[in-house]
Amino acid sequence: MLTLAGRAPAQVFSGVCHGTLGELYQGPLRAGGAVDIALVSFPVDRHSWVYFTPGARPPDPSPLGEKAATAVRLFLDRFGLTLPPGRWSVHSDLRVGVGMASSTADIVATLRCLFRVFGVPYDVDTVIAVLAAIERADSVFLDEFALHLSGRHRVVRRLGTAVGFHTAFVAEPGTVDTAAVTPVLLRHYRRRAEEYGRCLTDLLKGFSAADPAAVARAATTSAVLSQEALPKRSFDAVLAHREEFGADGVFVAHTGSLIGYLFTGRPAPSAKDELSAFFHSLGHQCSFAQGGYG
Repeated sequence: MLTLAGRAPAQVFSGVCHGTLGELYQGPLRAGGAVDIALVSFPVDRHSWVYFTPGARPPDPSPLGEKAATAVRLFLDRFGLTLPPGRWSVHSDLRVGVGMASSTADIVATLRCLFRVFGVPYDVDTVIAVLAAIERADSVFLDEFALHLSGRHRVVRRLGTAVGFHTAFVAEPGTVDTAAVTPVLLRHYRRRAEEYGRCLTDLLKGFSAADPAAVARAATTSAVLSQEALPKRSFDAVLAHREEFGADGVFVAHTGSLIGYLFTGRPAPSAKDELSAFFHSLGHQCSFAQGGYG
């Protein structure tokens, strides 16, 4: 195939991975005799892209960032491969440090690109092994919801693709050091173990029934419980106006800065106007995105 200029396009390999809007649930789950932090990440239709274009020069890993560059090294070591000459480039519409799983998505996109460069079939076990060597991770390597132990890199239960939402959300200023707050969260989980247990049961029932409204109610409960441990300044106002806007629930990035509304149906343009004005009155720019899969 020739371009309009009469030249064949350069061969390009690409890897793409979605990010998250925080979690629909974050709380305790007993695993191996101990309580660990479990997540049901909230996938969003926003992505990280990684490209590799073969060429004459040795590849410079600097466009990838430190974690993704480490993922390249671990992948090559695992398969005994050598990266050919070429050029890396990246793009992302995931904000860093707010709870959108940007670093995990970068790593997964890089690995997906490498699978294509070498013609190796995509292997989730390889992805999990590489992630486990680099960071605590969200389940963005799966294209479905999952109950996931992020520290242990273990998928407890796959929850399918039948649930989806429209969202309106903002990111509050500041970041959260996940490692630093882990002891705070575990103490909170012990105090509220029964409430978290009921919340997770309701959430899993909602997924089993493919009932987004039930999932939204459980996500709201998880967000309310999270507010006791890692409060968000806008939370009380957002929760108080949920019914006014006809939202089915509230979600947060439990160890991030995102907060927003869940809608089982698409908000009308007039509702988007009102939501934007409301969040602006709180000092934030509102964004809209589709989350989940249904």
